[in-house]
Amino acid sequence: MFDVKNIKRYYRIGLRKIRSFLSSQTCREYLIFLFFVFVSFLFWALQTLDEVYQTDLKMPVRLKNVPKDAVLIQDLPECIQVRVEDRGTVLLNYMWGRTFYPLTFDFQDYQDQEPYIRFSKDELLRRISGQLNVTTKLLMLHPDTLGVICTRSKGKLLPVHLNGQVRAGMQYYISNISFTPDSVMVYAPDKMLDTLRYVSTELLDEGGVTDTLRRRVYLRSVKGMKCIPSYTDMSVLADMYSEKTVEVPVVGVGFPHGKTLRTFPSKVQLSFRVGLKHFKEVTAKDFSVEVVYDDIVNSKPDRLVLKVSRKPSFVEYVRVLPSSVDYLIEQQGIQ
Repeated sequence: MFDVKNIKRYYRIGLRKIRSFLSSQTCREYLIFLFFVFVSFLFWALQTLDEVYQTDLKMPVRLKNVPKDAVLIQDLPECIQVRVEDRGTVLLNYMWGRTFYPLTFDFQDYQDQEPYIRFSKDELLRRISGQLNVTTKLLMLHPDTLGVICTRSKGKLLPVHLNGQVRAGMQYYISNISFTPDSVMVYAPDKMLDTLRYVSTELLDEGGVTDTLRRRVYLRSVKGMKCIPSYTDMSVLADMYSEKTVEVPVVGVGFPHGKTLRTFPSKVQLSFRVGLKHFKEVTAKDFSVEVVYDDIVNSKPDRLVLKVSRKPSFVEYVRVLPSSVDYLIEQQGIQ
């Protein structure tokens, strides 16, 4: 086992070996080699950095003194990307040593241009060049022009419309699509705002929905228009279809006084597809199978082809059984 005396002894032995190695000829040769490697690296780095290179720099952008009653529809970007060319030592100083001041614009100096305020490329170059060395060559700006769109109108509350389609899966149908919020505040220049009636979501194409779908969708971006909020939460309710059959009488419409329509049979069956949500509430009273007198007189058919003249909007694929019937127009005696 190790005790305190053994630890001290091993420590002294190790220390003597290290001292012996550092004072040896091999160590001195190794240190001299490392010294020349380091000097060579410095010469190489200085020679390399003295050559001309290109790099991209980012300069922050700020807009100050914006009035409280002004709404910025199109904001300035947070920064401008600048491509410059210079010696490596200068570029290294830009990237690691220098902090660029924001390109600050005073709203009050440009408010006579409302609602479309632009900052020219020449002005951007002048402000950027003021923070660069005289040897630095400015090659490119992105974006090369800046501007904002502002309005002082109170905005308009507009409803949200779906842009696209939502399709149900097999044996299902979409029973309801809702948005929360269903209306958003829209800001735009007065002339543009007067023409707006609603705002659309971004293009949406969703298929195979068989259950409740909830999704956050963003509103379609339009230049010169700003929506608050810029998104809405969409809820899509899907319901399963079921088959149902009701018995409905055939009714004559527009028959003159004294004439009566008799059909054989007098009632027909309507089979249709309806969602489970409305299955119990839909009855025979919600349907009409009507035959118009003028149509019979004009065509004089052997059998009447029946059509459904009234049905609920949530009912689909209505079938009439039988689809045609025999008929008789009775002339009743006039009392």
